[in-house]
Amino acid sequence: MNKPLPPLAQIPPQIAAVADYEPYARQRMTEAAWAYLDGASGDELTCAENRAAFGRIRLRQRVLADMRQAHTRVELLGHVWQHPIMLAPVAFQKLAHPQGEQASCLAACAMGAGMVVGTQASVSLEALAGVAASANAPLWFQLYIQPDRDFTLALVRRAEQAGYKALVLTVDAPVNGVRNREQRTGFALPAGIQAVNLQGMKPVAAHTAQAGASPLFGDGLLNEAPRWTDLRWLVDSTSLPVVVKGIMDPDDARLALEHGAAGIIVSNHGGRTLDGLPATIEVLPEVANAVGDRVPVLLDGGIRRGTDVFKALALGARAVLVGRPYVHGLAAAGAAGVVHVLHMLRTELEIAMALAGTPTLADIDRSALWQS
Repeated sequence: MNKPLPPLAQIPPQIAAVADYEPYARQRMTEAAWAYLDGASGDELTCAENRAAFGRIRLRQRVLADMRQAHTRVELLGHVWQHPIMLAPVAFQKLAHPQGEQASCLAACAMGAGMVVGTQASVSLEALAGVAASANAPLWFQLYIQPDRDFTLALVRRAEQAGYKALVLTVDAPVNGVRNREQRTGFALPAGIQAVNLQGMKPVAAHTAQAGASPLFGDGLLNEAPRWTDLRWLVDSTSLPVVVKGIMDPDDARLALEHGAAGIIVSNHGGRTLDGLPATIEVLPEVANAVGDRVPVLLDGGIRRGTDVFKALALGARAVLVGRPYVHGLAAAGAAGVVHVLHMLRTELEIAMALAGTPTLADIDRSALWQS
């Protein structure tokens, strides 16, 4: 097994697109860390489809548009962002780079990008809030409702006190998907990397299935899994807006709104939970139609080009989140790599807007797509 290379001291000119970071990242991570951060569940069909579906969507070009007042600003939950590209929550980023989430946060601040800090971050939520405060950059905190509801509420209070501006409740992973790549590499967290925000939580009892018995049902494993009533409990327990991440069905979107959601993120967890789901971009129009203008709808999954961002906005998203692309940049070149990823995506988005004749994000709708 080859020893991982050190992070790049300078970004080479051969990295001209977001996807170009992938081989550089892989060379700088252990096989097990790569399997964890880049892998997906099952046969990884959903993960592949997230990307492939964007390629089936065509754009409509319009010419001679007045672009003198063009911009990419977007308002989300009371804050105006300079562009609609956010960093998705990704766990244990120190697997990719020694600075982990701190480097990603520095990059987000430098690029005026939103960042959703993960529950399972390898840097504390307070430390990251300190980085963002110096740049006056609001952060959102991603939350899994833990079996220990008191600990969950304490985590919410920490996020409130640290100055986070929203909670992002991930609802699509009551259990982990079957991640074969992780299993084949024997993935385990190395010494010095842990979910620091979960320190002090009561340990969850180990689950071992006996031969012939149900491997999942009947022994209480799912008894404490969150339900719709838990969403209402969370909304009623915090002063922060609660955005629900992991919606793939319009009926679930409606239920989320009924239970107090302030925003919806269309996401299939990057293909890491249930394999065989459609791509998020395919589901987006139905969900956006169900939600209407009541709350913002965001999309997560498969973004690799600025034109992908454009297509998501055309189909009803207010903004997008990227995950693997910025982690690849992080692994390859630390904060500079994440900055470069965000810069390339925004540049490509602005080029697409100029060539499609859409001076603002509000001008991007389904009429900007070519229909066969």
